Amino acid sequence: MKHTIKLLMIFFAAILISCGGKEEKKDDQIKLGGTKKEVKKEPAESGSASDDVPASERITLDNKGVGEVKDLPLNPEIDQAMATRGAEIFKTNCTACHKTDKRFIGPSPKGIMERRSPEWIMNMILDPQLMVEQDRCAKDLLVEFNGAAMANQNMTFDQARDILEYFRTL
Repeated sequence: MKHTIKLLMIFFAAILISCGGKEEKKDDQIKLGGTKKEVKKEPAESGSASDDVPASERITLDNKGVGEVKDLPLNPEIDQAMATRGAEIFKTNCTACHKTDKRFIGPSPKGIMERRSPEWIMNMILDPQLMVEQDRCAKDLLVEFNGAAMANQNMTFDQARDILEYFRTL
């Protein structure tokens, strides 16, 4: 009986020793056909997903995005009628993926006006596919939100503008 207990203790000690303590170091090399080839790392592009700040928190007010909206001056006063319509449109079309107060399938629109230009927001609402194909920030958002692409809701310019006005109230 004593021998069995000693053998079991030695066995468990051997398992513990073999499972811990060693850390495998990974390097940027790939082994091909018995030889190692160096993998070159490209320098991170400015505004790319490798930045320390996630795309949803990054401030890119100078980026107008890609699309039909090139310049969109905003009245300093919020148009309450537009904001009310925008809230309804947002509730109907957008809340499946966006929550106003927290991150969900897509980013929260709260504070979006402090991070993105009105033109960028409008272009994203009007043609999200084009934006994801050609705009660096939109691409980074796609990566950050696990490839959940924003659906094209086929909004009119006026509907998108109403949503933008609603975002100004958040």
